[in-house]
Amino acid sequence: MEEEKELAGKVALVTGGARNIGRAIAKELARGGAAVLVNARSSRIEAEKTVADIRAAGGRAAVLLADVTDPAAVAAMVAAGAKEFARLDILVNNAAVRAETAFADIAFEEWRRVLASILDASFLCAQACLPHLSRAGGGSIVNIGGLTAHTGASGRAHVVTAKAGVVGLTRALAHELAPRAITVNCVVPGTIDTARGLPGAPERPPPRQGLPPLGRRGTPEEVAAAVRFLCGPGARYITGETLHVNGGGYMR
Repeated sequence: MEEEKELAGKVALVTGGARNIGRAIAKELARGGAAVLVNARSSRIEAEKTVADIRAAGGRAAVLLADVTDPAAVAAMVAAGAKEFARLDILVNNAAVRAETAFADIAFEEWRRVLASILDASFLCAQACLPHLSRAGGGSIVNIGGLTAHTGASGRAHVVTAKAGVVGLTRALAHELAPRAITVNCVVPGTIDTARGLPGAPERPPPRQGLPPLGRRGTPEEVAAAVRFLCGPGARYITGETLHVNGGGYMR
């Protein structure tokens, strides 16, 4: 039996789509039938690998290199993406930076860099995509949150603050964009088995509170499955929600 393509005819933009969770999301949306625009700031080779994987599976995809903290770059990226596939229906704000610094040692420049990469980028991309989502007759915005925004954590005041802001932005936009039939939700990964792999990247820290009740790390594909659902026709009455994918590591 042919796999259901509930996103056929849709076009999705995934920021930070070159690696790890972003790559899994891009590939999962493509499996659902969407054409996918894979954004990366500078990781062209990794982004092209994501696109190659999608095309090899029979999907459509393209690379969009852009710094999502730069308003002009975001505007140009969205315009190019909408031109590439003639429409835009889905935005996944996944781009982020990982940083661990004791609060007393966080320079203001680092604080601003982290907030810009997570929160400012989500604002800029949502605002730039809005006319296209509206023109498509409605659409989906999915913001990728962070577990520590709900639990707190030492050494990550900037990341925790930015990810908490993403939850607030999600709820605000869910209210404001509902009349346009645009749903806005947040998916929060828990302890996920991702590879860092970039030169000079810090080693992965151990789980802050051990493994979750399910006894293992999650996979990027499990996060991606939640994103795909929220972008599909079965989730059109879900908006303003925060969906945790964490194996029971955080229960509200």
